[in-house]
Amino acid sequence: MTENNETLHPVKVWDLPTRIFHWTLVALMIAQWLTAENSSTMDYHIWGGYAVLTLVLFRLIWGVVGSETARFNAFVRGPGAALDYVKALLRGETPLYLGHNPMGGWSIVAMLVLLLVQAGTGLFANDDITIEGPLYAWVSKGTSDWLTAIHKFNFNLLLLVIAVHISAVLFYLFVKRENLIHPMLSGRKHLPPDMVGQAPRIVSPWLGLAVLAVAVAAVWLLVR
Repeated sequence: MTENNETLHPVKVWDLPTRIFHWTLVALMIAQWLTAENSSTMDYHIWGGYAVLTLVLFRLIWGVVGSETARFNAFVRGPGAALDYVKALLRGETPLYLGHNPMGGWSIVAMLVLLLVQAGTGLFANDDITIEGPLYAWVSKGTSDWLTAIHKFNFNLLLLVIAVHISAVLFYLFVKRENLIHPMLSGRKHLPPDMVGQAPRIVSPWLGLAVLAVAVAAVWLLVR
């Protein structure tokens, strides 16, 4: 960044539902990791899986009807844009974006896909002893075993993407001197004057609550 902190202005770029989604998902992923390998905590793991699936469904809908920076059409760009962004980083530049940069956008998509696979396969999984997913009876034992194997392998992929995500955040913080954590807490990003007029449209958090209700209802109908 070439601007001094004194010349930057706070602009609201992340709405409340997006921020709550982000940090709730962080907490859930930690909980899911801790409860995955212990049969005594498997009930919590299953309920956590329902919560993850609810959040993913919420984010998919929010990516269409949410605030401007939360929408997929605002941050999912083509491979060319991602490559140009990487080239700019290699030149020592740090292009500013209101929301996710092109590389960050694709990491969000990858994480949502992996989370959907993780939660979806968990619905059919079993541990060969006493634990079975709520949709276990919908498939054969062989299919359930196959989905269980995917569930376990996919979690390792998910951990890899999370590690890359955290590494990228730390890279921007310590190398590029751009704090990506604070905006996801406060909702505001400090931007140069020429970007202040580009402040994104932020929708009402009540719409987020309505979308969450739809996601909760969908998951409840699926697993009840």
